Amino acid sequence: MSFLKSRYAQILTALLVAQAIMFYSVAMRAETAPPVGPLTAFPTETGGWQMVREYQIDQDTLAVLKADDTLNRVYVDPARTTDAFLFIAFFKTQRYGQAPHSPKNCLPGNGYVPIESGQIAVEVPGRDEPVRINRYLTARGDEKSVTLYWYQSHNRVIAGEFSAKLWLIADSIRYRRSDTALVKVVVPVRNNDAGRATRLAVEFVKAAFPALSRQLPS
Repeated sequence: MSFLKSRYAQILTALLVAQAIMFYSVAMRAETAPPVGPLTAFPTETGGWQMVREYQIDQDTLAVLKADDTLNRVYVDPARTTDAFLFIAFFKTQRYGQAPHSPKNCLPGNGYVPIESGQIAVEVPGRDEPVRINRYLTARGDEKSVTLYWYQSHNRVIAGEFSAKLWLIADSIRYRRSDTALVKVVVPVRNNDAGRATRLAVEFVKAAFPALSRQLPS
């Protein structure tokens, strides 16, 4: 009962009520779906990073994701020393139950053990201020990897799941839009050097961000 009286529970309850009101208020209005090209149009070379492989996502996984479009590629750095795995899931609407799945939930479900999690600031081209994104260090057996991820919608980069829900409510009411994208970059850790893997992942984010901004609707 003490939890129900906590400020966190009160904020969560208010958020759920606001979200329910939002969905009810916009249910009678058609959404303004932004024009967006297929993710397959995302460049195979960006900032010196070259695509070396593209994976097709199986139908069972797609059925769980419920995304309108996905991209699942591997890029190699200019020195050809490491791979960066790029995953994008785009949702035209979140009105009917479609929504990004947080990697913090999906990765443990796939056998990855969390080691570290937090947010980092990254200076990207075209932005006056650094963007804040999530950094997640995980291990599965003897293999470790660094995952950077964020939610991108309306030219906005959002790290937190809670913040993403708040923006969803605001944008649905103001603009009749609930589109969003989950962007995830994974770099394997070599020689137990998580710092180097993080730096390389950040380099890829910087190289890919201008193309992401052009690809995803603003």
